[in-house]
Amino acid sequence: MHSTTNQELLLMIEETVIEYARENHLSSSMIKRIVDRMYHAFRGLGVIQPLLDDPTVTEIMINNYDEIYIEKDGNVSETDIKFENKQKLEDIIQTIVSRVNRVVNESSPIVDARLEDGSRVNVVLPPVALKGPAMTIRKFPEKPLTIEDLITFGAINEEVSYFLKHLVEAKYNVFIGGGTGSGKTTFLNVLSNFVPKNERIITIEDSAELQIRQVPNLVQLETRNANTEGKGEITIRDLIRASLRMRPNRVIVGEVRGAEALDMLQAMNTGHDGSLSTGHANSIYDMLSRLETMVLSAAELPIGVIRQQISSAIDIMVHLSRFRDHSRKVVEVAEVLGVENGEIQLNPLFIFQETGEDSRGKIVGELVKTENRLKETNKLRLAGKYDFLEEIKLDKK
Repeated sequence: MHSTTNQELLLMIEETVIEYARENHLSSSMIKRIVDRMYHAFRGLGVIQPLLDDPTVTEIMINNYDEIYIEKDGNVSETDIKFENKQKLEDIIQTIVSRVNRVVNESSPIVDARLEDGSRVNVVLPPVALKGPAMTIRKFPEKPLTIEDLITFGAINEEVSYFLKHLVEAKYNVFIGGGTGSGKTTFLNVLSNFVPKNERIITIEDSAELQIRQVPNLVQLETRNANTEGKGEITIRDLIRASLRMRPNRVIVGEVRGAEALDMLQAMNTGHDGSLSTGHANSIYDMLSRLETMVLSAAELPIGVIRQQISSAIDIMVHLSRFRDHSRKVVEVAEVLGVENGEIQLNPLFIFQETGEDSRGKIVGELVKTENRLKETNKLRLAGKYDFLEEIKLDKK
């Protein structure tokens, strides 16, 4: 809702409540409480609307109708905000999921959804959630973060950002790994915005979150849950297969969690260079192992064949971590080489070295360039970008 409309709505509610208050002798504090409740109810999400409007709140964790936590500046704290009862929370949940044509109920108690601004929503209902309906909202900033923002936050340095920018432009396939809350989706969004404007991108996500603004030829695809009859489900695998018939230059998959990893690797191996994706893991080696497991869940292939497929498809692995001071940083960038003695070979190019903490308890360190050099440079040569490797001393000389 536009801000002027919000103001008009607020004025209308205030006039109505004040008129009611005159007749019923309400106190000023009660008037304010009623106005606030009505205003936020009309706007759609009731008592949590102020939290959604607060730009400093990055995550809202609702454990039950009377237990709401928030994350601010990486710190989690309990609020004094409560829903009136369990039914009010359930009504808000149904409002959110219905807006994106999803269903959540006792027979299908888990769902991923999103708000209009792209914020990610996860809902778990009883009987799975024992305390009552639980909802987690990871808010998205109104203005997408840029690589300059990440440099300012200390998540990456200029040299590595310059390196990755050229690799994305030259159509290297990049896979981003990291733990929960490490910033994988944010980083994927930043890298996606390095794609040249004249290309066609297809994005594939469980819930549409990516905010790619510089590429006009863009199609965004989103999965769909099964309906109440158990029909109509559209999975990440379905969307990847459909995307290959849509003439994309690149396919960007928000996150791979299962059998769709096979389809993603096949897309990267069949002329869709420059594709990007993310996955959940604790290290680059762990991410490779998880990819193997995901592919095995799709097809019973020999492990040697799977490893060959991974090493052929992915050119660069980037790993992110969330540190004890709540900061998120790129901690490793490695080139994926071929298979040797049955194992995928990695060529580490940058590694984060922690040197301690400052007086405020913030992690101090930097991404250090290793002695290794980028081995596969054909895509850079074809894109006319090879010379920059010499600038940052990553050429093979």
